[in-house]
Amino acid sequence: MRRFVLDCSVCAAWLFNEDWGGYPVAVLQELDAGEAVVPALWPYEVANALVIAERRGRLSVPDVIRCLEMLSGLRVSIDSPPAMQALDRLLPLARQHRLTAYDAAYLELAIRESVELATLDDVLRRAASAAGVSLFQIGAAGSP
Repeated sequence: MRRFVLDCSVCAAWLFNEDWGGYPVAVLQELDAGEAVVPALWPYEVANALVIAERRGRLSVPDVIRCLEMLSGLRVSIDSPPAMQALDRLLPLARQHRLTAYDAAYLELAIRESVELATLDDVLRRAASAAGVSLFQIGAAGSP
């Protein structure tokens, strides 16, 4: 079973039907048999993306409900390290790779769990590569 960290940027592509060359679809298909792990902030990021899309008229309330139903059916586990321990690891990563603390949370989790990172964020992809974290690749490790 493939396990990986799932960045909110990939979820946003699913929710808003954005075309990223098949990458988001491959990640979603991998969740049929695999499992994603996300930092504790992930539900807040997803909720923020949905509420902003609703405010901008991109999604209706029924659309948001459908999105939440889709997400609730995925194999996603939410990580919850002790807060101060996470801060001790997040801040150096954010500084070193010039990331937001939010993006550093995804990178820190991928490092700690020794798993791939699925993201569409170019800055986070570069930081992951520089930190020696493997990026989720289409066709690798049993993915579509």
